[in-house]
Amino acid sequence: MRKRWTALLLLLPLGVAGLLRCTSSNGDLDNPRQGTITIAADESFKPLVNSLTSAYEGIYPNAHFKVDYKPEQEAIRQLLNDSARVIFATRQLNEKELEMIKKQKGSQKFQHIATDGLALVIGKANPDSLITIPELKAIMEGKITDWSQIKGAQQGLITLVFDNANASNLNFVLNKFGVKDIQKLRIISAGSNENVIKDVRENPTHLGFIGVNWISDGNSLASEELSEGIRVMGVAKDAQPDSLSDYIQPFQAGLEFKRYPLHRDLYIISREGYSGLGGGLMTYIARDVGGLIIQKMGLLPTVVYPRELEIKKEL
Repeated sequence: MRKRWTALLLLLPLGVAGLLRCTSSNGDLDNPRQGTITIAADESFKPLVNSLTSAYEGIYPNAHFKVDYKPEQEAIRQLLNDSARVIFATRQLNEKELEMIKKQKGSQKFQHIATDGLALVIGKANPDSLITIPELKAIMEGKITDWSQIKGAQQGLITLVFDNANASNLNFVLNKFGVKDIQKLRIISAGSNENVIKDVRENPTHLGFIGVNWISDGNSLASEELSEGIRVMGVAKDAQPDSLSDYIQPFQAGLEFKRYPLHRDLYIISREGYSGLGGGLMTYIARDVGGLIIQKMGLLPTVVYPRELEIKKEL
């Protein structure tokens, strides 16, 4: 009898630990159908993340997500500090970050959910909406500083407009072109993707960088209103494009087969070590219904929603 009670006492801490681990931020147990958890995402994906979480909450009324929108590096830091259960990011965790979670005896899993495009936007007062990757690289390196140095464009000093210094948009461009120093560039932080759009609309010499999902949902009034007064630039991979068709925009047709030169991956990363609400969201996104929402938002989903075609033979 004494051995039996000893065994139960030894198992009790494990059971309590597991119970505490499965609690959400409001103290209640969370599972794929109920609970409240905190997730984080780079602000450039706010329209997409809002659509995905709202759709999930619509299916499960007792499931709630507290979403922190912040620069990507801060979202990753929040995951590492275990203050966000799930994050949306344009990269996987690096070895140093994975080692931090390992030292905390935590777990980590990720899945690729979409191909996104970084959109270059200008005001409609800017007469040219075409640019090449070599030209963009020269701008980021400070070799091209005036619009007059780009064929067919207006005159005026180029001002680069990003949402935030630590966000995915700027980091993606810097990494792509190997730029280490931006001190000599005319560059401003607008504070959000929406403010980037407002800025370029009012300033014809400004070049903005935004997540395309802010303007690619054709069924959204907000997306339609944000698109007014701006142009989305076509980007060509080569310095001397053969035709206008070589200039690609960051919409689904251009993201397919990764034809758009400024495409990037989108991941959902979780450190949930059990079957909780975070895992439920990941499963939902990985299935075709989640892919349909991603597709509707103008990105290219990893799991494409299947379309059924009925073919009738005429006799």
